[in-house]
Amino acid sequence: MRGLERRVRKPSFLAFCGGLLAAAAIGLSAYASHGVADPQVQSNLGTAALYAFGHGAVLVVLGPVSLSTMGRGGLYVLLLGTLLFSGSLTAGALAGWPTTLAPAGGMSLMAGWVLLAVSALRR
Repeated sequence: MRGLERRVRKPSFLAFCGGLLAAAAIGLSAYASHGVADPQVQSNLGTAALYAFGHGAVLVVLGPVSLSTMGRGGLYVLLLGTLLFSGSLTAGALAGWPTTLAPAGGMSLMAGWVLLAVSALRR
């Protein structure tokens, strides 16, 4: 790296949360496959794991990147949406709690992606 300016990288809260989401998704997926007999519970946990892993990976990749205020806001909305959506499905499957927060989480996920898309057009 001679001749190249070394940048001091700050820790990224979004990337940290994304890594935790992806790790939790692996555990949820394994539990759904090996620890649950009910097909509906397996399906809900699998869906929660899929969304948590996919959005966690996005946060790991884009979290440390310098984005516009709108783009960074979109990532935080994705984090919130993932926690609401996957968390609601997981709590419903494992604890029998109502999944009433899942629609709000899904809407947040869509809003986060729209914010990222608009941010990309405005560069």
